[in-house]
Amino acid sequence: MSTPTNALFGSKSLEFEIIAADGRARATRLGFNSCTCFSPMFMPVGTQGSVKGLTSKQMEEVGCQMILGNTYHLENRPGSSLLQHLGGLSTFVDWNRSSLTDSGGFQMVSLLDLADISEKGVSFQSPIDGKQMLLTPERSMRIQNRIGANVIMALDDVVSSVCLEAKRFEEATHRTLRWIDRCIAAHQRPSEQALFGIIQGGVDLRLRSTCIEEMNTRDAHLPGYAIGGLAGGEEKDAFCRVVAQCASKLPVNKPRYVMGVGYPLDLVVCSALGADLYDCVYPSRTARFGTALVPEGTLRLKTAAMAADYRPIDDACDCLVCQKYSRAHLHAKITKEPHAASLLTYHNMRYQMRLCDEMRQVKHFFDVKGDHLCKVLGIHSEGDNFTTVPRVCSEFCSQAVSKQHGSGMAARGAFIS
Repeated sequence: MSTPTNALFGSKSLEFEIIAADGRARATRLGFNSCTCFSPMFMPVGTQGSVKGLTSKQMEEVGCQMILGNTYHLENRPGSSLLQHLGGLSTFVDWNRSSLTDSGGFQMVSLLDLADISEKGVSFQSPIDGKQMLLTPERSMRIQNRIGANVIMALDDVVSSVCLEAKRFEEATHRTLRWIDRCIAAHQRPSEQALFGIIQGGVDLRLRSTCIEEMNTRDAHLPGYAIGGLAGGEEKDAFCRVVAQCASKLPVNKPRYVMGVGYPLDLVVCSALGADLYDCVYPSRTARFGTALVPEGTLRLKTAAMAADYRPIDDACDCLVCQKYSRAHLHAKITKEPHAASLLTYHNMRYQMRLCDEMRQVKHFFDVKGDHLCKVLGIHSEGDNFTTVPRVCSEFCSQAVSKQHGSGMAARGAFIS
């Protein structure tokens, strides 16, 4: 399917424009009531509205356009009523750009031992004080309406992608579809907040197709869509197969958000397959362990080799950290001073933003920068026949991830210079 460019689509809460396209990869503009974003776009995770170790001003400096907040944790502390009283999350954390809140569904996986899932909703035992919270589709919408993010997510039934119970995926997919109707009915600010539906189904392509087909019948109420339930340990072959299928079947005139994706390689592969938005804790979490993102993959600053290395983290990076500090300086402080972790977080965030900036030059996506990716994925030669893409993606991505997690070297440098 060809991708129309410079055509405006949208609702009252979100105006969407495809600026340019090359194959399935595309650069887009998302216009909200008070701000504008451009994709491909990586969204840092600020569980309670801000990224650990960085101020809102610093997030602006690195080029962040949108921050993700966690509905469940924000309701626990400080509470959505307080946030509403103070003017919403953006005012509370002094953030003048866009924001997105998840629905609380992911906690069904991350807090599984503390969760009880039923048709009514999911009941959580707070890891802080042990109190019970029943999160229903209606309550999730109410909380997110109070928080006031530009994009809000429908409550879905999330199952770990490595779960072995096929019946559980079947149940979760159909429950997600029943819950989307309750979310649509409960959403009180559709002209101000864009509600995204979430495609579930695990790695079962039949269930994914069923979910997409049913979501499409609610398309008039959904300004965008997310592909959920991935990046949880499944094989890269399955990951790529699901993203390829979903991106090809979801409406071309709506943004596509792959949830939980943050490895640089995955951002490029998913963008090549037609996705637009991503979020993950990876850049900030890996920074707290003393690891920096670089074009070759990762750089572990705790290793002894860094002690006398007076080069910046990345010669090509324009961030404050690379301009002012050496690897040796960071090595000396990374195990002793929290400030060093903040510096690495700053660099890693800038790295992700620069990568997305490069990908937005989408007319060249499969030219010099993307030539290797183009050849490996075969997207041009295969056209819309993506059946062979996952096989090749598996070989390519598995090698890259193996290197990234093993020796600290990823394959990103092969196709983004």
